[in-house]
Amino acid sequence: MKAVKQALHVATVPSSVVCREVEQKKVIEFCKACIEQEKAGSIYVCGCPGTGKTLSINKVKEQLLSWSKEVGLQPLESLALNCTSLTNTSEIFSKILEKLNSSKKRKGRLTPLQHLQDLFCQRSSSNSGMMLLIIIDEMDYLITKDRAVLHDLFMLTTFPFSRFILIGIANAIDLADRFLQRLKSLNCEPFVVTFCAYSKDQIVEILQQRLMKVAAASGDMRKVLDACRTAIEVLETELRDSSTKEQPNSVTFDHMDVALSKAFKSPKVDIIKSLPQHQQIILCSMVKLFRGSKKNATTIGELNKSYLETCKTVHVPAVGSLEFTEMCRVLSDQGLIKLGQSKQDRLKRVTLQIDILDISFAFKDIRFFKNCLEDY
Repeated sequence: MKAVKQALHVATVPSSVVCREVEQKKVIEFCKACIEQEKAGSIYVCGCPGTGKTLSINKVKEQLLSWSKEVGLQPLESLALNCTSLTNTSEIFSKILEKLNSSKKRKGRLTPLQHLQDLFCQRSSSNSGMMLLIIIDEMDYLITKDRAVLHDLFMLTTFPFSRFILIGIANAIDLADRFLQRLKSLNCEPFVVTFCAYSKDQIVEILQQRLMKVAAASGDMRKVLDACRTAIEVLETELRDSSTKEQPNSVTFDHMDVALSKAFKSPKVDIIKSLPQHQQIILCSMVKLFRGSKKNATTIGELNKSYLETCKTVHVPAVGSLEFTEMCRVLSDQGLIKLGQSKQDRLKRVTLQIDILDISFAFKDIRFFKNCLEDY
């Protein structure tokens, strides 16, 4: 059991990353082209949490380092940074400058960014032919906190003597709506590689790679692995506390049921369960609006239409528009949704701030809300 739990731990790095061969190939081919041509480039890797982005890019880095040595190229240097660990967002430029180890003296009081820009504007004998692979994880932090730094970072790849490949990793999929158009206008649009949520068959294959048994259904691989480990622990507890020898010695459906309940349990679930009925109906209405699509935002007007249809379906009198808007504000205060700004309430943008799975899980044993979640 100890070996099984170790194999299922999310921190355990597999020997190979299965079900992501296509995505890895795209990244490797792009990077190889940049290295062979000695030109800079950028890649934006995006996808939902738990879809193997960071794991895949780390494997890509290992393959590129080995490949550059095998073909006789100058050894590839690499730098990996996590944006959440930075003291401030502009510190990212200091880290890059340190890695380049430039002996060139700064002119006056140049900032690290300005020094990099100056460095990449003219040929340097110390960096000639050297390529640097920079991996920036949790790039969402820059998207939301400091887009100026984000733009400057990608802009560095456009300088004539820039010699680095930038790989940004983030959970933000709605790239075009947020900053891609701006990067395109700056002539530094990155090559985009999207990691879709794992399908059921892919999750089975990944689990089989680690254990050659068990399967589950979730797009987030980390939750699946945690759930399997928890199921083992539930069985362990039963065997340790049992006074009989009739207990099963393998994981059963009951063990997985307990484990999955714990896996999808979160503080938000308790908040959802404690809400007044009409606020819960609003959340159900949002689930129906976003189910099967990538979007997670709408307007108060559209949400109100969905709410009215849901109330009609379950035969519950709906509240008026003013009270509906006030309930949305309450849900926003709870951190469950986010309200945008607009002079007209019905045009205010409403963004879901929690996982749809949390809402579905909170209501999974309540028939009334099962009816609320049914399509019209």
